[in-house]
Amino acid sequence: MRTFMHPVQRIIYAFGHRTFSHLLPKKHLACSVMSTPSDARNMSSFVIATESSDKGMIILNRPKALNALNLEMVRKVYKHLKKCELSKSMVIIKGAGEKAFCAGGDVRAIVEAGPTEDSKAFFREEYTLNALIGNYIIPYVAIIDGITMGGGVGLSVHGKYRVATERTLFAMPETAIGLFPDVGGSYFLPRLQGKLGLFLGLTGFRLKGEDLLKAGIATHYCESAKLEDLQNDLLNCKDADTVQEILEKYNTPTKKEFVLNEVMDKINTCFTADSVEEIFENLKKDGSDWANKTLETLNKVSPLSLKVTFRQLNLGSQLLLPQCLKMEYRMVVRHLEDSDFKEGVRALLIDKDQKPKWNPPTLESVTQERVDSFFQKLPDTEELKV
Repeated sequence: MRTFMHPVQRIIYAFGHRTFSHLLPKKHLACSVMSTPSDARNMSSFVIATESSDKGMIILNRPKALNALNLEMVRKVYKHLKKCELSKSMVIIKGAGEKAFCAGGDVRAIVEAGPTEDSKAFFREEYTLNALIGNYIIPYVAIIDGITMGGGVGLSVHGKYRVATERTLFAMPETAIGLFPDVGGSYFLPRLQGKLGLFLGLTGFRLKGEDLLKAGIATHYCESAKLEDLQNDLLNCKDADTVQEILEKYNTPTKKEFVLNEVMDKINTCFTADSVEEIFENLKKDGSDWANKTLETLNKVSPLSLKVTFRQLNLGSQLLLPQCLKMEYRMVVRHLEDSDFKEGVRALLIDKDQKPKWNPPTLESVTQERVDSFFQKLPDTEELKV
């Protein structure tokens, strides 16, 4: 049986406004995504929004920063999507370069700024954009070629069509920095097969290439060498009714089994539980190499984040996407105010000592009252409106 290891020490992690790029293989590393005067001058070109006949196109254009999102980019994408929804027959969104569709932004700046209005505005408008994509009227095609994490997942997974390639790299490892899988994670993760979504959300396990199709995160798989042809065919199609037909033409997955196929029974057994503590007990009882590695991973991440995420995904399984995003906005505001988020970013991204001091330090010391506090309603004027 294969051994599946958690990517905490080897992964780039990003979700719209936060990046986790330490220790990624050098070929994936990009320049810092901290804002600079040059960034300010080039802000308008970070999103290229174009129109071709009756089709719309959005290109995330920060390849040196792995197409990391910022607030102005979110606003430009939203504005173009609203325009195209009323005047076009289809929209395609993709990332510039060959490394990333969208790998997030600058978590350090968010944490250092704290619960400011700008920080809240980013989350509020990002989640509003996620809701728009999830309820988009015309066909929405996300070409998720390369790193697709956090904010990149939010820009793609809620759309009707998501095309992965052999270069696609997906993960939602928020628990490693004291946060939770946001951008609608509470909606799409519980709707994956069995307990796969809970496993991905708690452990941050990475999926690559056509495994996104097999997991249900992507709808199609196309070799990157064929993307230009796919895009041209989509832009030249006569009407929206032929989009599905064109995507199927380029959909060429292999017969290779899903990377987690051999341990799906174990995932379903061990992660079927009424609490995080019960998951730990199930893994200990299993005792396999996979179970031990999974326990090793879970013991490294924030105990508070594990319990908050467990409840989030349980609640999300019964909610619609807009309701999930409203819940997540309450959660993220609370995380900006008081959580393990700041400490996780310090340990993994600022000081890089890889020794976060989680508070509380153990699962047993995380009270139900503490978990509940993240889900409390905000004042009516501050609630997310979607």
